[in-house]
Amino acid sequence: MKPADPDRVIAVARSWLGTPYHDQATLKGVGCDCLGLARGVWREVVGPEPFPIPPYSRDWGETGPREVLAEGAGRMMIEVSPAEASAGALVLFRMDRRAIAKHVGILTGPDTFLHAYERLGVIEEPLTAAWRRRIAFAFLFPQR
Repeated sequence: MKPADPDRVIAVARSWLGTPYHDQATLKGVGCDCLGLARGVWREVVGPEPFPIPPYSRDWGETGPREVLAEGAGRMMIEVSPAEASAGALVLFRMDRRAIAKHVGILTGPDTFLHAYERLGVIEEPLTAAWRRRIAFAFLFPQR
């Protein structure tokens, strides 16, 4: 599996900027959450989604024995180490060190990322040390 062009991934992700936040939605310009943003970028860069996404909890502090989000991404994307992740990579954040990874963003540069955030919608912001240390997994979008 070859990775998609990172410039294309970033351009598509940026086309979602300003989309309002809406839990479990995935419609550009209408509403999405962080996973909905990633799903929308997937559809534009790779093609149809390979499987339906079941309803999920918004609880960033959720614990459990399985990294469900990472397992799903690993079935259809190219996993890389968080240290090797660069622009165009999908990153999964662990918002609490004891919790499973539940937040998703797309790196847009060495120190910036794009994500959908409650009350703010899709935004691009600095990848601060606080965000960087929460990255638990990283994946590359595959070519179409």
